[in-house]
Amino acid sequence: MSIEDKYSILGTRDTKYDGTFFVAVKTTGIFCHLSCRARIPKKKNVTFYDSIEEALQNGFRPCKICKPMEKIGETPIYIKNIITELQQNPHVKISDEQLKAKGVKPHTIRRWFKKNYNITFHSFQRMLRINYAFTNIKKGNSITSSAFESGYESLSGFNESYRSIFGESAGKSKNRNVINVLRFSSPIGSIIACATENGICFLGFSDQKGIEKHFNEIQKQFNAIILPGKNAHLTKVKKEITEYFDGIRKTFSVSLDIVGTDFRKKVWTELLNIPYGKTVSYKQQAIAINNIKAIRAVATANGANKIGIIIPCHRVIGSNGSLTGYAGGLHRKNWLLNFERSNSNQPIQKTFNFESI
Repeated sequence: MSIEDKYSILGTRDTKYDGTFFVAVKTTGIFCHLSCRARIPKKKNVTFYDSIEEALQNGFRPCKICKPMEKIGETPIYIKNIITELQQNPHVKISDEQLKAKGVKPHTIRRWFKKNYNITFHSFQRMLRINYAFTNIKKGNSITSSAFESGYESLSGFNESYRSIFGESAGKSKNRNVINVLRFSSPIGSIIACATENGICFLGFSDQKGIEKHFNEIQKQFNAIILPGKNAHLTKVKKEITEYFDGIRKTFSVSLDIVGTDFRKKVWTELLNIPYGKTVSYKQQAIAINNIKAIRAVATANGANKIGIIIPCHRVIGSNGSLTGYAGGLHRKNWLLNFERSNSNQPIQKTFNFESI
């Protein structure tokens, strides 16, 4: 992006570029995210940096409004504690009065859940209770005992809540599955991960293009409903992705649960063979799977990849060195490639050409 392009983003307050580069204001000595709510400075008074380190080294200090030193989308401690409490005791219902007793303003937590999960806090609690009940029913427990153990005071209330989520009664959905979902922070945006009991089936940025379509697809593929809940694969992927962004992990060991045609699985497997800090072209990828005529099909398969970063479709670029198609945004693809190069002693390239595939 040119300086003009970056400066134009300042006026939009668009958060999707946060973390990929920063704006520093010469007259105040402060650097910010491009989405900062502070007054927009004049173009002659700003400079842009690709990292926090660069801004600090040039004598700028972090803004107290947008707090660029913090991970983007970091969950506040008090909300982390409440989520942990609910996950450990899914039958518990936390009322507005109980929130106030904890020193939490109900409207604040409602706003946070609506922004970050697109559901209300009470809906989040209800989904956890339904997930707990569904798990018990799958284990062979009766619907009635599962309903009351999950905190419902009446069977009719449970049935109504259950049907609102699954679209059918508990008795008819015993063959359905649950996909658990987790949101966590990263330096370049909030990440959403989904997992079945067998492994990770989705990993991407919360604001990425087509995320709702991906969610609908995996629910159909696994005959499942996406619900918040505890899942060992989600715990592990959060740890490994955090280590990746900390620069101490270059490969992943978390289990994956992938659905796709044989051709697409072959393409995704080849993606896993691209070394950290390296890139290949779509043509090279097609040659690697012994199908030189399938360049376009390879690109389409890369675009259908639902497990970003771990299955590194960001490491595939155009034959002319241009950045092409990435669901998380080309600015993030550029950031990831330069981040990996900097951690593998490869030259950082800041002049990629952006183009759509």
